[in-house]
Amino acid sequence: MTQQSPKTPPLLDPDEQPPYSRYNPDGQSGVVLVCDHARNATPRSLAGLGLSSEILSTHIGLDIGCEHLSKKIADNLDSVLLIAGFSRLVVDLNRPPDHPTSIPVQSDGIDIPGNQSLSIKDRQQRIDEIFTPYHDAVAAELKQAFEHHQRVALISMHSFTPQMDGQARPWHIGILWNRDQRLSEPLLESLRGEPDLCVGDNQPYDARDHLGYTVDAYDGMPGLTQAMIEVRQDLLTTTEDVSRWADLLTRHLTQALGGWGVSVKR
Repeated sequence: MTQQSPKTPPLLDPDEQPPYSRYNPDGQSGVVLVCDHARNATPRSLAGLGLSSEILSTHIGLDIGCEHLSKKIADNLDSVLLIAGFSRLVVDLNRPPDHPTSIPVQSDGIDIPGNQSLSIKDRQQRIDEIFTPYHDAVAAELKQAFEHHQRVALISMHSFTPQMDGQARPWHIGILWNRDQRLSEPLLESLRGEPDLCVGDNQPYDARDHLGYTVDAYDGMPGLTQAMIEVRQDLLTTTEDVSRWADLLTRHLTQALGGWGVSVKR
């Protein structure tokens, strides 16, 4: 009799949080917001990836302040928001699964012990249990939006650390794009009208370098435009800061989206 190999235990325990959650699920606008790096949680089975809670709470573990900012904008625009449940260090939802930083072994000079020497099976399990369900949910939300709107916008919300690899980053906000500039171009133009803002065009990251998977996956879909928004994390430290940035972005997004015929709450 052939001996069967033991079944691989699931990555996520049955009582753990899901790979994503929905905020304002009944939002009526033609905008779908996503927050790929919202939280720093790790599955119990990964034991914190061998990192301290202090390190997981830094910019390498999550986009600090971004979940609160995204929720405020979702309220302002009456948009559905998808929130990632686990840290980008477990599997990065905004990278192609075969990208070198999909499951990083190091981030900003810090080694990630739980990501060293992973087997193909280990990597695939993170993709199957976290990455794929999240992106299936994004696709489902877009399909739902298109049932009510001819034109839809997919906006990926992020925040970035003021310094990376020892280099200071002067931008207050960055608008990232790859091939589709129908939203990014008017948004950049609008934001540059703010006299006190330093606005980055594909800064602090260049989305043309496979760094915007969540929006790139739907590039070319008829009626859909997309963009990534990055806000510097030291500008999101208080509730008042978050509200101020949410109101500013709502104003500029409403103008840019309206010019392309995407319905938003006013």
